[in-house]
Amino acid sequence: MQTAASGHHVPQLGDARRGKLAANLGAFGRALRRAGVPVDAARMALAQQALALTGLARREDVGAALETVLVSREQDRGVFRELFDSFFRDPQLAHKLLAQMLPRADGCAAPLPERPRVREALAPPKAQTPAAAPQAMDLDAAMSASALARLKAADFNQLSASEYQLVERLVRDIALPLPTVAARRVRAGSRGARVHWPRSLHAAGRSGGELLALARRQRRRESLPLLLLVDVSGSMERYARLLLAFLHAATRQVSLGGRRVRLRRDAFAFGTHLTDLTPAFAQADTDAMLAQAGRSIRDYAGGTRLGECLAELRTRHARRLVGRRTLVLIVSDGLDTGAPETLAQELAWLKRHARRILWLNPLLRFGGYAPLAQGAQALHRAADGMLAVHDVTRLEQLARAIAALVR
Repeated sequence: MQTAASGHHVPQLGDARRGKLAANLGAFGRALRRAGVPVDAARMALAQQALALTGLARREDVGAALETVLVSREQDRGVFRELFDSFFRDPQLAHKLLAQMLPRADGCAAPLPERPRVREALAPPKAQTPAAAPQAMDLDAAMSASALARLKAADFNQLSASEYQLVERLVRDIALPLPTVAARRVRAGSRGARVHWPRSLHAAGRSGGELLALARRQRRRESLPLLLLVDVSGSMERYARLLLAFLHAATRQVSLGGRRVRLRRDAFAFGTHLTDLTPAFAQADTDAMLAQAGRSIRDYAGGTRLGECLAELRTRHARRLVGRRTLVLIVSDGLDTGAPETLAQELAWLKRHARRILWLNPLLRFGGYAPLAQGAQALHRAADGMLAVHDVTRLEQLARAIAALVR
């Protein structure tokens, strides 16, 4: 490697002959772990081998090589790139990098990273006191009532990495009792227009042939079939995982007549393509569902083409809509990049084949929000209701809001 004295550019990772590369790389790995990116010793060893193969002459090559071996989840790519740019901005501040502090150049201060996970990773480590609470403490015992209330009201997009993990545990415990409707099948009951003759005659046999009472045919109650459409584009990156965990845990079973029954639900993720998540939602464990969904989704944190995805739903999965009784939940911010005519046409088809379409929009966190984008306007016209889903409190209120909109 050439030095600055020979007139060549000095790579920003430092001079490997003086031992700076290994130290900086180790500190960068610790910062990634603090930001919630799973990095272990094996990946750090691969990172050293990758840098040995690519060299340190070009900063872009170094970043691409490290991203290839250190990042295994699509949702961590944006965090890695932002953290890499902030961490290796100034090679003269290596001692500050080892302390995992954000380097500052002479002159105007560099702006803080936008992602809370990156800000938390680059912040100086907090001093540990002997009376500090253990990390494995239960959620309710780990924070005060005021801290828990603040966390429930915090926007998902503003959470740090540790707060995000706590909120993900909270949303799995939120109940979502869905409205029920009268089914086509009947059962014996005390009310009904038609007589249930088998039950009535069976009762008469126990009373010596006397027909003392007439049992009635009463329609059963059943929960509405669900169709879940979750936006996994870049603008929905911080919401998609939490809402997938919430919807999976809240709709796994429903209570009907004092008994727990499985709910019919079909789930899809959409971005630039439509991904069927129904096999993943069949998993009993939410963590297993998220892992399988992560392997299935190929366009995570990309663009949004809801119209084309709905067209694929119509041509390939139209039978998932059950006889105009399906309740459709579209989780999206409405920032669609496809043709608005296609989106309007496909939403009109979906509305004709569903009972209700509810738009769960995280942008409702803004008090003066109005659907000004063309995709948002098409969704606003087609939806029977628009509900906010940007924090835990809103998710807890979701069941009451759905019951008021679905008759």
